[in-house]
Amino acid sequence: MQGPTFSVHDIPFSYRGSWFGISPVIAENIVADDLHLVSHQTGMHPVLRFTPLLNGARADTRIVAAPSRLRWESDGDGIDAGRIELAYQDADTVRLRGAGLGLRITVASTTLSPFSGSYLFHDPVADAHVLTSYETGRRYRITVLDGTITEAIGVEALGTGERHLTLPAGPVWEIAIEEYQTGRRPLVACSFEEAVEAVANQFASFVDAVAPWRDPGTPAAELAAYVIWSATVDPAGFVARPAVLMSKHWMDKVWSWDHCFNALALAAGEPALAWDQFQLPFDHQDPTGALPDSVTHSEVLYNFVKPPIHGWALRRLGLSLTEHQLQETYARLARWTRFWLDQRRVPGHELPHYQHGNDSGWDNATTFDGDRVLETADLAAFLVLQMRELAELATRLDRTQESRQWRATGDAMRAALLAELWDGTRFVARSAATGAPRAGRSLLDVMPIVLGAELPPDVATALAARIGDHLTAYGLATEPVGSPDYHADGYWRGPIWAPSTVLVEDGLRRAGHTSLADDISDRFRALCEKSGFAENFEAETGTGLRDRAYTWTASSYLILAAAHQQRSAAGRRAAE
Repeated sequence: MQGPTFSVHDIPFSYRGSWFGISPVIAENIVADDLHLVSHQTGMHPVLRFTPLLNGARADTRIVAAPSRLRWESDGDGIDAGRIELAYQDADTVRLRGAGLGLRITVASTTLSPFSGSYLFHDPVADAHVLTSYETGRRYRITVLDGTITEAIGVEALGTGERHLTLPAGPVWEIAIEEYQTGRRPLVACSFEEAVEAVANQFASFVDAVAPWRDPGTPAAELAAYVIWSATVDPAGFVARPAVLMSKHWMDKVWSWDHCFNALALAAGEPALAWDQFQLPFDHQDPTGALPDSVTHSEVLYNFVKPPIHGWALRRLGLSLTEHQLQETYARLARWTRFWLDQRRVPGHELPHYQHGNDSGWDNATTFDGDRVLETADLAAFLVLQMRELAELATRLDRTQESRQWRATGDAMRAALLAELWDGTRFVARSAATGAPRAGRSLLDVMPIVLGAELPPDVATALAARIGDHLTAYGLATEPVGSPDYHADGYWRGPIWAPSTVLVEDGLRRAGHTSLADDISDRFRALCEKSGFAENFEAETGTGLRDRAYTWTASSYLILAAAHQQRSAAGRRAAE
């Protein structure tokens, strides 16, 4: 096996560009006994179930996965151990081969309608079995390269009933499965080992690009890179660019702030892919300037927005932009900022508001336990940073007057933030309708630390102290463990999250609180090395929660690890 090994219960086995993966996770929080080919076109759909066989019954196997090869292994040693191997030949094609174990390939869907259900038939032109899937709108061609299918059940059947193909245990057998639309050229098959080697080389090149700094002190770097690499899909449907999905489990979308962290992790080594990640939600910007809540293959949702961290992210990306990219980005970022200034400010108010916790990205944070339509300190701080970036972009474009306007508007919002939401000891949120303040304990309330050196020193120091109250052995709890509102698996009401960690760590560092920033970085990196790249983590135990293969968590690990390695290298040079 080449590269890091992992559990397919935690991380799907997939390939850069592919819209499907191999996983036992077939729906949100639903794990099957067998691995499935799971497609993410038109939603998340299990298409085919893979059952290893021995003596006609389901075989007991252990599953070992690495970036280039997935393997089922039965009891035994060496050549006496039965095995099945799976590898990607390309983004649309997987190869499977076995010896000593058979395989049953079962159609996962049992749709009732004879007109819209799954349909399995033998194609005499390709001499292959083909499944048409109503759920994905795609076809799946199963071609035998070596061996014989000894059982074909449900061929040309309509309505309910099982459909499966069986390859017997014993001699070596090999097949290919291709996902496609309507027509497909004949399969051109390389050898299985050539497919494995090609994937191993592609992934190795990706790791070398995004994590060239890795060493034994960053043991999770390669696996973090695999989570990102394998969750990347080719353009299709509403996704007009190569996209890093949040996961190839059930969180198979791009949300309009998650993408920023993936872009940051990719920027140094894969700048073109990073740029696509940053721009993808902007491709669906509405006429008011709002970004969608999320984008995926067959759906763009606008019912909520996400926080405007894009100016902060663009500054950190540090990409070299062409004149066209500069102009397009300035226009898009300006429209996004104007949305908040024009659509989300009560007349006469300087500060904008969220309409729901979902708009903040912190869906159920305790900040929103009272009024939901709130002027919050984090939102104002993000927009100040965004307007600072717009001023810089305008200057580069020789739009001097616009640059001055953005600076002035940012100054006014910063002043209002400190005058209206800082009560002398902490930031409060305020009802946009009544002005009633709310002083909560959520980590969200200290997010103005992202302003860094723009904060008065006493305010930054007070925020740093409050941030320390959230720190557990594993990182920053989103609600303090001692709070009556803390819940161990409470989403934004306790668990540790990657994006809040990166934002707080960065703000503290720019505010001069580098020791606390170092501590937060150290703890979060150790958490990922212990528990992987879950959507979030239980704050007291470090246990991974929810979706276990979340790309913004993997990206945040790479962001923090790269910065740590750079600081360490700088320290060594200074000591020489």
